[in-house]
Amino acid sequence: MANKSIKKVVCFGATSKIAYETLKKFANDHVEFYLVGRNEEKLSEIKNDLEVRSGKVVKIGICDFSDLNKVQALVGKVKSEFSNFDTCLVCHGFLGEQEKAESDVRYANEIMNINFNSYFILLTEIANYFEEKQSGNICVISSVAGDRGRKSNYVYGTAKGAVSIFCQGLRNRLFDKGVNVLTIKPGFVSTPMTAHLKQGALFVSAETVAKGIYNAILSGKDEVYLPSFWRLIMMLIKGIPEFIFKKLSI
Repeated sequence: MANKSIKKVVCFGATSKIAYETLKKFANDHVEFYLVGRNEEKLSEIKNDLEVRSGKVVKIGICDFSDLNKVQALVGKVKSEFSNFDTCLVCHGFLGEQEKAESDVRYANEIMNINFNSYFILLTEIANYFEEKQSGNICVISSVAGDRGRKSNYVYGTAKGAVSIFCQGLRNRLFDKGVNVLTIKPGFVSTPMTAHLKQGALFVSAETVAKGIYNAILSGKDEVYLPSFWRLIMMLIKGIPEFIFKKLSI
């Protein structure tokens, strides 16, 4: 089911590099935006740019996604200020530090709150909204990190794996309600969130991933690995027997 008539997009985590590059592509289609992020200054800069590109007034909302009470209240605010939106893009995230998460439960919980619990709240509210409308597009950035737990990032990976499974359930629930649910699984992307990592041959630009997201949304896909070669890589990784996998340092 293709989604050719996208007119109003809500983006949670709009200040992320991947989100911004994706939104620029939709701005060329002259859609309207409601942008949500934590950094008001950066959000205002993106708002101004998208208004020039789209020729439309862009609304913004400020939210700390680690504060789950504010996340739930935010959805009601968006629905009242931006009625009849047809597409929701959820992009916010926090990679965190695996070693710190292993010894600091509160820190690990922050990773889970930002990367899954806030998604659970947002997506539940948005799913109910679109189900009532009998239409809509839910587009969610998960990660290849959620396909199999690895000692290098299993806390973050657990959150992203939960997001992917939750989206599977939503897709199954909402299919006959006219609502498309897209799970987006990027691999290594050059963004401020990954700037501290050694960037090898598997890293791609946010612009490359954004193009893939834009095309996947318009074509009504269910799940997309970006770039596409990650589907094969993760298929191979998931196929490694556990008695071998547990000995690997990956």
